[in-house]
Amino acid sequence: MSTQQQEKASAAAGRGSPLLRRCKRERYTHGLRPPQMEALRAMCGALIPSLPVEGPFHGDKHGGGNKDDVERFYRASAADGAIPDEVAEMATGCAREAMLLVRVILWMLSTKVGTFVLCGWLCVSSRFPYVFKFADMPLERREEVLKWWSKTRWLFPLKVTFVLVKILSHYSFYTTINEHSDNPSWKAIGYSVPDVDRPQEDLSEAAPSPSPRPLDSGVVETRSLDDAALLRSLMDKGLAVKADVSGPHHTVQCDVVIVGSGCGGGVAAAVLAAAGHKVVVVEKGDYFTAEDYSSIEGPSMERLYEKGGIFCTSNASTIMFTGATVGGGSAINWSASIRTPEWVTQEWAREHGLPVFGSPEYAHAMDAVCTRLAVTSGCREEGFQNKALRNGCEALGLRADAVPRNTSEGHFCGSCHLGCPTGEKRGTDTTWLVDAVAQGAVVLTGCKAERFVLESNPGKNGCRSKRCVGLVAKCMGDGITRKLRIEAKVSISACGALMTPPLLRRSGLKNRHIGRNLHLHPVSMAWGYFPDGTPEPRPLTGKCYEGGIITTLHRVTARTIVQTPALGPGSMASLIPWESGRDMKERMLRYARTAHAFALVRDRGAGTVGREGRVRYVPSSEDVEELRNGLRRALRILVAAGAAEVGTHRSDGLRLRCEGLRDEDLEAFLNEVTVAKGPMIPGSDTWALLCSAHQMGSCRMGSRPRDGAVDGRGESWEAEGLYVCDGSLLPTAVGVNPMITIQSTAYYVSKGIAESLAARVKKP
Repeated sequence: MSTQQQEKASAAAGRGSPLLRRCKRERYTHGLRPPQMEALRAMCGALIPSLPVEGPFHGDKHGGGNKDDVERFYRASAADGAIPDEVAEMATGCAREAMLLVRVILWMLSTKVGTFVLCGWLCVSSRFPYVFKFADMPLERREEVLKWWSKTRWLFPLKVTFVLVKILSHYSFYTTINEHSDNPSWKAIGYSVPDVDRPQEDLSEAAPSPSPRPLDSGVVETRSLDDAALLRSLMDKGLAVKADVSGPHHTVQCDVVIVGSGCGGGVAAAVLAAAGHKVVVVEKGDYFTAEDYSSIEGPSMERLYEKGGIFCTSNASTIMFTGATVGGGSAINWSASIRTPEWVTQEWAREHGLPVFGSPEYAHAMDAVCTRLAVTSGCREEGFQNKALRNGCEALGLRADAVPRNTSEGHFCGSCHLGCPTGEKRGTDTTWLVDAVAQGAVVLTGCKAERFVLESNPGKNGCRSKRCVGLVAKCMGDGITRKLRIEAKVSISACGALMTPPLLRRSGLKNRHIGRNLHLHPVSMAWGYFPDGTPEPRPLTGKCYEGGIITTLHRVTARTIVQTPALGPGSMASLIPWESGRDMKERMLRYARTAHAFALVRDRGAGTVGREGRVRYVPSSEDVEELRNGLRRALRILVAAGAAEVGTHRSDGLRLRCEGLRDEDLEAFLNEVTVAKGPMIPGSDTWALLCSAHQMGSCRMGSRPRDGAVDGRGESWEAEGLYVCDGSLLPTAVGVNPMITIQSTAYYVSKGIAESLAARVKKP
């Protein structure tokens, strides 16, 4: 490669790709003391121990890797290298109470007295020194301690510590990569980073510079700028800017400021920019394109997801996945593009006093959204998991529906949850935001909204006694010393159902619905193991991480559906049950041929969002029963598809071997299936984690202030000129993947804002 080509490659790489391949942290800030780290290292080593291979080597039994790969896998331990430090670092992003418990437990385990209190006779020896600290206990005894902690009914601090360290240690073990972007365990478990036909950068001598990215004409990436460069960039984009060398703010003027660039913010930016308004989009995440996406699970999750993908409710019962990059959830979702079901729109119109959802305007909005995303209804080739789901449904005589997607019918990418590496998935970063910047919109990345600026609204003593005049935001890079005060005629919060409520509260709004009515579409998973050579009549080929993530849907009831997830090795290892170190490694050796199917429920119970990062949620008993029925249906489907073994994610490792299975055996097993409580809820010796990739309703629309946080046009009941335009608007859960619903609602709301601004201009 010539010097010129090297310079072009370096410039292209500097736009993001190395950040999605980083193999280790530059520094750790977890703050654990050496004795606590010693105890944590011993826990990690007991959860994922170094073990000998038992019995003769068998390729199918051992994941398809060769003998040396499998032996290295068994010999590897999570106590080695930087994995305990990674665990400690990731734990700092978890719920504050959980991390405090872990710190206290680790401190106790670093002493003999504390170890005796927490571990009992297992730390006692007949030889000097008679009582061991946790790190000095034999491996077998440490493992027995962790088994006890996992099952304890009432000592939930021990259970929470086990759960947290179990999740993080396994996630780190299977996602940490070396300088070659490789993980030593991947060959043994049959995994490799998907090799896809991605767009290639032209590095020829004739090409004068790297190809422009879709948003280059409007994006300002603040992390790499200083104050002078930021102000110059903003002025170059056509914004009026006033630098303040003595005050706390630089002032920027525009027509519309939008917080968030996902399904809501991206659509609003395009609609309002097309109406002739100067739009500024504030996004705390960074901008990546198809060329940047590495499909490597660990680094990609860290940069593309809120809290690196380890975002739990405060009771540690549910893991939530939400985007934190340009494009928001649309950049990392699973492509499902399902219109709002008619019975849902009718319910919202009739029971919630929101006639727009039953109107032609909303139907037109869905048409416009599906057209812009080029939604397709077919799929030329399904991946391993969706084949299993469809085959099982057909064997049982059940209906299996094709899922519309915002990709081509031939899109066979299983990495879209890590950013689509082929560029075929049409998120807002490649559609609506491109339209917006073409009309002069500006996207500020690495910039976090702090609060909306509210003033008193003269002549308004009740409803909308305040008016919003803009936003205060902070650039997250080290080079910019002052905050931005972005003055605007209209301000829009579109940072999602988990982040909009804290922002509105910080801004001084008091409506009681802000942060309430949160719906999560709780998910419980089943799995089925399909050895290579699954027999006719429905043979299954491929691996679980290949192919479109969701291409088939089975509806169980009006409230429950069954679909398939995206689970990289780290995600699967963090979620499946741990019964022992050896059992866990045996489970992971079957990773590539283990299909997952999940039950998703349109939940009626609701949670709350407090300050940023604080989410409380417990599914109602009615929702739990729906989940249980959906989980049982998913297991039936996997059995019918030809699985050799099936099971759930319940902590006791509930599973069933299917060879020679009789109907009565299956029914007896299904009767045992439950959706267990979270680990912080005392009174049960089993537990399971729920998952959520859809968050809705935390600032819902309402026909009156006592019914919702905003009105039927998305405007705050308290502050004129302040709108909400994301999933938090939805009156209830949707019951299906909500991307089309959120974008259609945003389209309708932003059209109304454009009309309102036009009417304001016409006034004398």
